[in-house]
Amino acid sequence: MAQELAFAFITPYTIAKSRTGGVIGRLMSRTGLDLVAARMYGPSLELVNRYADSLSQSNRTDPEVAQLLADYVRVNYAPDPQTGRPRRVILLLFEGENAIQKVREATGHVHSGWVGGETIRDTYGDMVLDEAGAIKYFEPAVLIAPSVERAATVLRLWAEYSEQDGGLVESAADVAVDEGIQQTLVLIKPDNFRFPSVRPGHIIDLLSRSGLRIIGMRKIRMTVAQAEQFYAPVRPILEEKFKSIAAAKADAVLSQEFGFSMPDELKQNVGDILGPICGRYQFDQIVKFMTGFLPSDVLETDKPTAGSENCLALVYKGMSAVEKIRYLLGPTDPAKAQPGSVRREFGSDIMVNAAHASDSPENAQRELDIIDIRKESIREWVEKYYGA
Repeated sequence: MAQELAFAFITPYTIAKSRTGGVIGRLMSRTGLDLVAARMYGPSLELVNRYADSLSQSNRTDPEVAQLLADYVRVNYAPDPQTGRPRRVILLLFEGENAIQKVREATGHVHSGWVGGETIRDTYGDMVLDEAGAIKYFEPAVLIAPSVERAATVLRLWAEYSEQDGGLVESAADVAVDEGIQQTLVLIKPDNFRFPSVRPGHIIDLLSRSGLRIIGMRKIRMTVAQAEQFYAPVRPILEEKFKSIAAAKADAVLSQEFGFSMPDELKQNVGDILGPICGRYQFDQIVKFMTGFLPSDVLETDKPTAGSENCLALVYKGMSAVEKIRYLLGPTDPAKAQPGSVRREFGSDIMVNAAHASDSPENAQRELDIIDIRKESIREWVEKYYGA
């Protein structure tokens, strides 16, 4: 069966209610598809109206549902009428065999009486009717395409606006802009993407306890050049840390093999020599974990090429964002992390510890610049499958 590209829009209400993680987890685990791109939009009124027109004019077998969705988009995707500030919408792209149908089955159809947890809309959607059967309230949770043709139409439209309406939605209608507000970066690491699973969604769900707002999202494959720059501050720390470790291990080997210990002065000299070597080795292992490649195995000209490992980058905004996210992640060593923290739940060791978070607002900005969080990533996938 041929590969397809499917999409799912997470609606502003679903995002505002911190249900993003639940939706992503279900779409990944219940479809088995690869999440290949993710982008936050603050749709302009022009994009909203064009999308709504497209929905109302779509060749659906049920024109009433088409109009219901179009009316929903015009009201709920449009900028706030009082402030003019945009709403937050997340576009997810999934690749795989029969992707359109799999996303439809995981999402569920538009109808009243959503109950239970069989589909995403059963859990997160609502359709409330009055006594006469008219719709009083409607929230679909996510919007998807019913066919390849509709996917092509919708994605071409949103790719057209991806640059101007997408990226970091820093001034969204439901995002605080007060003095003292911080932005911080979270990287959901490659160990969560070995196969499609609920893990990335569960991590986002745990981080929702922070009360912060997600204002940016991008699926990335970090390059070796990016990883070396991203983790550059760690390298001298590792080189210094391993001086005492290397000296102690060398002394233990010498004592076991020859029956005597090194003098303290010699220990220090050995540590000064071996520490930087061991630290650089550990640094290279971090780069390999994040990219799939050892720096020494990659030509300088190839270091800017995307690696083979997947990460999901998220930007959170709010009061004390750095502190809140780092607390919910837990210490670097999962064995020392508190119960209920991300690293205690999903981490394995100091390196394979589920997620990274910036340790200061200044470092967050440095890291955001390195991974180029605003970079447009939708158009290339749309053109690959559906043309320009």
